Amino acid sequence: MSFFPHLLLAILEGTVAAAVLALSALGLSLVFGVMRVVNVAHGEFFMLGAMLAWWIAKLTPGGPFAGFLAALVLAPVAVGALAFVTERLLLRRIGYDPEATIVATIGLMFVIQQLALSVFGADAKPVAAPFTYRIAFPWFGFSGYKLFVVLASAVLLLFVWWVLARTRAGLIMRVTQFDRETATAFGIPVNQVYAAVFVAGAALVAIAAVLIVPIQQAHYLMGLDPLLMSFIVVIIGGLGSIRGSVIAALLIGLADGIISMFFTPTLASIIATLAVALVLVLRPQGLFGTAAR
Repeated sequence: MSFFPHLLLAILEGTVAAAVLALSALGLSLVFGVMRVVNVAHGEFFMLGAMLAWWIAKLTPGGPFAGFLAALVLAPVAVGALAFVTERLLLRRIGYDPEATIVATIGLMFVIQQLALSVFGADAKPVAAPFTYRIAFPWFGFSGYKLFVVLASAVLLLFVWWVLARTRAGLIMRVTQFDRETATAFGIPVNQVYAAVFVAGAALVAIAAVLIVPIQQAHYLMGLDPLLMSFIVVIIGGLGSIRGSVIAALLIGLADGIISMFFTPTLASIIATLAVALVLVLRPQGLFGTAAR
């Protein structure tokens, strides 16, 4: 293939990566934006969503399509339930203290990882795509499922934006984010809002895992990369900025796809790390974040 077909393929692959990364980072950014805590176990929620997707798809009769639909519904619910228990029994008991939350979720990360190893084993788990349709370009064929991942992620991102910007629930989240004491004074159940946000963040990253697992096999150590990339996205986009997370994920995903195609994946990782360093030095609040007062 000549330069343009390679570039087109890199852009398509980068868009798929960006779509999944945007969902993962959105969950992390949403939790930090409202609760002002960093969930270090975010990547293990991703891993658990992928492992559960494999397990549910394996047990569901009716073929890959039925298994995928069941996993897309049940895996985020299961991961969200774990997040609810975590918020009630762990985060709430330590008063959502930022430093204590980091330590607690690091411990949770290792617990989930070792439980997944004990229950599911160390082997990678393949999950069949719900359909195998390929789109024929003049130079190559491209997976229709990968384009479905992009479309599904875009729809979900728009839905989250609509909830945050156009609904009463979103207004309550924004008020809680702005001033917890004022929200409490106006009768807003802040603890319930925190629980809902933490569950939503975990469910979003679990959905991202279910979408990507037919492309990337499930493994008990797969949570590290989504965690690191999500942190890179929210740092560049701005901690707590939903718009910043989506734009940063798109930029990083496309850059990773193009650089990996024409150079090496290692160079793409180096450039992403340098971008984080530059943002931290030149604009610590991120591209779309608000400076602390």
